[in-house]
Amino acid sequence: MIPRYTPPDFAALWSVETKLAVWLEVELAACAAMETEGLVPAGTAASLRARDLQLDAARVDAIERTVKHDVIAFLTHVEELAGPDARWLHRGMTSSDVLDTALAILMRRASRGLLTRVEALLEALARRAREHARTPMIGRSHGIFAEPVTFGLALAGHHAEIARGKARLAAAEGEIACGKLAGAVGTYAHLSPAIEAAALGELGLVPETASTQVVARDRHAAFFAAMALLAAGIERLATNVRHWQRSEVGEAEEAFTAGQKGSSAMPHKRNPILSENLCGLARVVRAAVAPALEDVSLWHERDISHSSVERMLLPDATSTLAFMLERAAGLVDGLVVYPDHLRKNLERAGELYFSEAVLLALVEAGMARQDAYVLVQRSAMRAWSGDGAFKANLLGDPAVAARLPPGRVEACFDLEHALRHAPAIVERALRA
Repeated sequence: MIPRYTPPDFAALWSVETKLAVWLEVELAACAAMETEGLVPAGTAASLRARDLQLDAARVDAIERTVKHDVIAFLTHVEELAGPDARWLHRGMTSSDVLDTALAILMRRASRGLLTRVEALLEALARRAREHARTPMIGRSHGIFAEPVTFGLALAGHHAEIARGKARLAAAEGEIACGKLAGAVGTYAHLSPAIEAAALGELGLVPETASTQVVARDRHAAFFAAMALLAAGIERLATNVRHWQRSEVGEAEEAFTAGQKGSSAMPHKRNPILSENLCGLARVVRAAVAPALEDVSLWHERDISHSSVERMLLPDATSTLAFMLERAAGLVDGLVVYPDHLRKNLERAGELYFSEAVLLALVEAGMARQDAYVLVQRSAMRAWSGDGAFKANLLGDPAVAARLPPGRVEACFDLEHALRHAPAIVERALRA
């Protein structure tokens, strides 16, 4: 985590202070559940809560430097603050009971912070997609002029992709909202499933189905994969913006604010820096997937090879994606669209994008498809090389005239007809 790419709420979420507070929350929930089975004196948890213990992260760190164990250092500090009642904390538990259950709480909070930001991005995409549902632009495949689309339709496709990403993240949140209070190797040797269920229920979690000493890491890997797919969706949007903003394309560009400067050397520059930044940050989020998958395979009931990875990856990946989502929403909100440039690029295509309509008209007139293809391609390639306009070439071709009257050829060159379904597709995508 570096401040430049870390929203304040995520900096607070992954702070040592928040971690210790959640550890205490887990210990107190477990303590209260143990009271119901008589393992801990009644009222212990309430008494400890009433003291409003003010944990000192620096003191925990100092203790850890001696004991070389973070949970023991934490418990030692709690005992310093709480006195004799603290001896009942952690009864029958192992460190991972605290660590994994607390991690589930923190990951769920991170997920909800991400989902709130996803909603803002979806709202921005929906607004702009509807705004330009009928704004025509040339579609491209392989980077080459294809057939017409609308700018709103392009944005609707991004909306649909981000919406799928939201659904995946929500599903992954369900997978990671899972803790364990089952003891050293998950057998409840000194606890019970009922205690675990009660404590985790208070924390808003469910028990791991068959824990070892840890919650299974395939759950966490699914969360990282969902984040990576969201980041990839943002990257695809940003890549398109970068293309639209190219000088020779000029169809849309990032907002350029008063006082902004694009280059230290060239005062005329207006660069797609937000989009380029998003493409770079997507690599960071995506790079977390491989280590998360490698964390799944631990020795026997557990080892700690996953621990160091998660301490780095979870704050970095979640904070970076949160930043990306905020930046992407602002990018879409401020995106400057140039309908006249979109129209000029359509005109540059010289109506070649109606080639399929002519092909189908010839087929409907009785010509074999491949013969019709050769016929249409002949006029198109002449126009492509600068020899006449496509429609004029078609109208002047005796082989075409033998099959299609001039009015039928003219009817193939109808942009409104070609785009008649675009608004409905936009609405379908926004409802999905």
